[in-house]
Amino acid sequence: MLKLTKKADYGLMAMKHLAEHLDRGACSAKDVAEAYGIPQEALAKILQRLAKVGLVRSQHGINGGYTLTRDPRTISAFEVIKAIDGPLFITSCVTVRGECDQSDRCTIREPLRKVNESIEQVLKNIKISQMREEPETIRVEKEVKKDVKTPDNLVVLT
Repeated sequence: MLKLTKKADYGLMAMKHLAEHLDRGACSAKDVAEAYGIPQEALAKILQRLAKVGLVRSQHGINGGYTLTRDPRTISAFEVIKAIDGPLFITSCVTVRGECDQSDRCTIREPLRKVNESIEQVLKNIKISQMREEPETIRVEKEVKKDVKTPDNLVVLT
């Protein structure tokens, strides 16, 4: 099963939080941690890694904290995950070296490389600004009178 690490989850949550609070200035690691129930020490280390690769900026002082260095519409989920966990590989043969005990007999190396490439592309296309919960949509039919013509007899509740 492919699964993101907790660190990557926390990093994406933090980036989303910073994107949602751009107008309020810097957010402290403590504020972000409390907002999502994330261990503060772990989040502080994750934010430091994100700062080291230039995705966030750290500001010291009374109004200090973290801010995004770029528009959230230009930061991909892939960049965040890579900054925290390193390169994404679903199997050892898809690494840069591509070493495996089965290399000479393997018949799925190329298909797995394509799967890895596809996952990477999907993550590159997901921007931090797009990472939000979509409200659940409930369709309810309105009561329509026989003699009243309505173009739409559906109401969408969110």
